[in-house]
Amino acid sequence: MTLLSATLSHPWLVVDLGAPQRVLSFAPHRPGFVHARQIIWREVRNADLTRDFAVETWFPGQLAQHGLIDAVGMLTSRDIRRYTRAEACVEGIRAAALATVGLGNAERVGHRQNRPGPEAGGSYGTINIAVQLAGPAPGWGLTETAQIEALTIAAQARTAAVIAARLDLPQGPMTGTGTDCLALAAPPGTQNFAGLHTALGEAVGHAVYTAVTAGAQDWIAENGSLK
Repeated sequence: MTLLSATLSHPWLVVDLGAPQRVLSFAPHRPGFVHARQIIWREVRNADLTRDFAVETWFPGQLAQHGLIDAVGMLTSRDIRRYTRAEACVEGIRAAALATVGLGNAERVGHRQNRPGPEAGGSYGTINIAVQLAGPAPGWGLTETAQIEALTIAAQARTAAVIAARLDLPQGPMTGTGTDCLALAAPPGTQNFAGLHTALGEAVGHAVYTAVTAGAQDWIAENGSLK
């Protein structure tokens, strides 16, 4: 089974899960625990992202027009052609991560930067990540509790990769962007733990760290440093 099968049709990046799965996210479209077969990226330009941009009405309309209303949907101003993907397998548990990494909207946790929006010449950027899990045997899956824990491991791996990129803000190294989004898909089941001591946690962490590291290196090669 191919995990996170991606189809690029600008400005859409459509990631197929192979079958409907339980997805946990804080995406702008269909957040929380939902069942979906697809996770979607929609590229938008910085100039579109004004303070009065009504994403809650515009985005569902765009998805409906393209037959994607049942997907989990994320937005990014990063060039979606620059997505990165990584996969890890630990003790038969597979984790795949697909990321778009834009760092122009850099933040350090516990502090907010005072920067202009795009309408005033500023820049947005975000780190969007999709993770899909598969187990060693038919019927393997996660409880909701384990899926929540796995999402925190994905977030931790994202942050570790960003810190390793060594991009500094006045308060210290950046830890993410102000608009990061994560979505994690897995079959439901009885696996109840997903922490750093588990094979599941190791697989998720390795896949996400690898994908975000590659994306951050690509962004730095293109942009040089934080503006």
